[in-house]
Amino acid sequence: MDLQKSSDVTPAPAATPVELRASDADRDRITDILRDALAEGRLTPEEHSERVEGVLATKTVGELDRFVRDLPAAHTGRATAAYASAPNRPTAGAIPAEADESVVAVFSAAVRKGRWRAGRRIHAYAVFGSVDIDLSEAIFEYQQVVIKTVSVFGNIDIRVPENVSLRGNGGGVLGNFEVHTMDSGDPDAPVVYVDGLAVLGNVEARPKRGKLVADILDRVTSRLNDRVADRVDRGLRKHLDR
Repeated sequence: MDLQKSSDVTPAPAATPVELRASDADRDRITDILRDALAEGRLTPEEHSERVEGVLATKTVGELDRFVRDLPAAHTGRATAAYASAPNRPTAGAIPAEADESVVAVFSAAVRKGRWRAGRRIHAYAVFGSVDIDLSEAIFEYQQVVIKTVSVFGNIDIRVPENVSLRGNGGGVLGNFEVHTMDSGDPDAPVVYVDGLAVLGNVEARPKRGKLVADILDRVTSRLNDRVADRVDRGLRKHLDR
């Protein structure tokens, strides 16, 4: 009799995906989309602050989606995109003909390192000198960066974070031109292209182990970040005071 009773029990209906409880990872995914939308100008700082406040208070996955329903990034399916190797050449029209910055060493040494903003095109010239370009702590405002190199009786050393893609195209005349090609596992990671020539000199580009791009494509200026952080802080305080 007891067995018969247990078989008659109707199981509770399973929750639909939109009714599932939202996790911290789900909220982080939505706030990332909102952050990018703010950087692209799709949202005002006020709208961004209001939506982030709403995301933090949301309980289900279905409720989270309404905060990004009108944003293109929510419909691109980037999280499930197949991995693709970085192209061997920059996208046509993406890189200007003129250099954003030149690093020159003639019978001397020139160094570019630390926290600096990498432009789309960098020229490096070493004539009886040495050039050291260290991108391991640089801010990548663009996804594609070209470094044009010319070394004549000189040395050019280029180091990049180990989570970017690195490509090279060049040669040596009684010299050495070497690029340690690699692919990032992130399709949105910056791609550094090293081109050039080494005449009785050396050009080498390689990853700097242990150094990573902390925030891929940091497109938001410091001033805008400060404004957003202030508004989010006020929104959180308002939420906690309820």
